Amino acid sequence: MKILTLNCGSSSAKYMVYDWDAREIMCKGIVERVTIGGSFCEHEVTGRDKVKIERECPTHKEAVNLILELLVSPEYGVLKDVKEINAVGHRVVHGGEKFNKSVIIDDGVLQVFKEIQDLAPLHNPANILGIEAARSILPDVPHMAVMDTAWHQTMKPPQFMYAVPYEWYEKHKIRRYGFHGTSLLYVAKRAAVLLGKDPFEVNLISLHIGNGVSANAVKKGVSFDTSMGFTPLEGLVMGTRAGDHDPALDFYMMQKLGLSPKEIDNILNKKCGLLGITGKYTDRRDVLKAMKEGDERAKLAFEMECYRIKKYIGAYAAALGGVDAIVWTAGVGEMAADIRARAMEGLEFMGIKFDPEKNRLARTRNSESDISAADSKVKIFVIPTDEELVFVEDVVALLENRYDVHTNFKYSFQDPAYRNKMRDEQFAKELQKNPDLIKAKAKIPGQTD
Repeated sequence: MKILTLNCGSSSAKYMVYDWDAREIMCKGIVERVTIGGSFCEHEVTGRDKVKIERECPTHKEAVNLILELLVSPEYGVLKDVKEINAVGHRVVHGGEKFNKSVIIDDGVLQVFKEIQDLAPLHNPANILGIEAARSILPDVPHMAVMDTAWHQTMKPPQFMYAVPYEWYEKHKIRRYGFHGTSLLYVAKRAAVLLGKDPFEVNLISLHIGNGVSANAVKKGVSFDTSMGFTPLEGLVMGTRAGDHDPALDFYMMQKLGLSPKEIDNILNKKCGLLGITGKYTDRRDVLKAMKEGDERAKLAFEMECYRIKKYIGAYAAALGGVDAIVWTAGVGEMAADIRARAMEGLEFMGIKFDPEKNRLARTRNSESDISAADSKVKIFVIPTDEELVFVEDVVALLENRYDVHTNFKYSFQDPAYRNKMRDEQFAKELQKNPDLIKAKAKIPGQTD
């Protein structure tokens, strides 16, 4: 059984083909600069070097066409015919209150996504375009939606309600929804494996730090609270999003500058965060480089981001009443040792103590790392996320009519013996260049490897 996963962003289309029978990734890649010119695809087949193909993709339909063309290419492909694809799994950022798990997409489901797309204006419209493009090109296979919000449907009213008129919730469903759920589900289940515990006995603070940023309090294995809210704008400092701030300042600046609601929404989502503070940077690598070269605004952005993360760690530790592990994930969480170190500095009184050398070494997307100090009461893990594998498992379970909410469903990666062949191969290559990486590699209880 071959499963294609598609994760369409506003200007990108990320994909993977997974052989379910062999339990391995066949290929993966991303088409970048979709709709904005200069489009290209980085395509990687397991066991081969990554290749870059340049092709203009003015819409997501051209991007999906390019992906399918590469999948059957004599030179770069892994399939003889696109008819080998048995199903397609799509990422959908916002599912509202209607969806608490992944679903098979039909016209009714797609219409619901369209009705709530303004709740995630940077993501849902692109997700919908990707779904429509893929359904038009592959009309004879089932398409499934995997919602970022589904993981957080276990939150209770004290955590998800806002102190605004209750009628707003009753009539307009104004509440905290939370995002990055697919990633947070994966790392929560993997953290339980690394702790050697039942997944529904662990308390975690998971930190998904990428261009978008989420903190997630996991209590007894389910989402208890999260930093993103009604939309992905709330919470931590992000690449271009403001995160937490006094909402009155939005109205003040609308009056001061004569801005419309649409204009202020665009500013808060696309011109704030690290970009707003530095004036030019959204990539943490650029921020760190500029900071070390003496850029004071880059230093301020760095300190603001790390301080906000530290505040959420403290708040969620109090909310949970005890923490088994801190989990770092996503591009920045997996690679930015400086941000991890600064955000956890001074938390020894809470039993959170990291090993500086292991933290410095833990910069890989191909292996789980344990950066806890030997005497840390709380474990600290860096777990490379794998949203695509969650997509695949949900899709296959839906096809086989055995899927359910995660509290009643077990994923293959919850098995301590689970391995990711592509990541293992890449990590072996990394070890050849830097043997010290092994010092930070997380150990699974009961296993020697």
